[in-house]
Amino acid sequence: MPHEDPPHDDIRSRVRQVTVRQQRFERHLARRLEVDTAGLAAMDHLIEDGPATPTELAHRLEVSTAAMTLVLNRLESAGHVRRDRHPSDGRKLVVTAVDRSSDRAYDLVQPLIDGIETLVDGMDARQRAAVATFLDGLIRVYDDATD
Repeated sequence: MPHEDPPHDDIRSRVRQVTVRQQRFERHLARRLEVDTAGLAAMDHLIEDGPATPTELAHRLEVSTAAMTLVLNRLESAGHVRRDRHPSDGRKLVVTAVDRSSDRAYDLVQPLIDGIETLVDGMDARQRAAVATFLDGLIRVYDDATD
């Protein structure tokens, strides 16, 4: 799908292009891991934040516990997660990302991380401060729009 580069001074367009590319990357990642978007979101939480109960994951992803059960069933069947008894409350389950799936996800994301690090390393302190200020403001705008 061809795209046009935004005009030199059009920040709004560049933000939109970053959003489009982030969504494209997430679809690419989901395809490579052979999961759906809900499964990718659940795996992201498990990899970043560690094991969680199905209820905790449902709350984090803002879905019903029934929907989360379906997501976890698919992930478990595909070998991406495992469910074990909670160590202190045997009535609960704890969901953990399987190491090989976590490693595969990291391998797929690492080029993006490396590219961002290279960009940041190429900036001087003033440039980094300006970008950080803009991104902090952008985060606030998103947060305000969802409150």
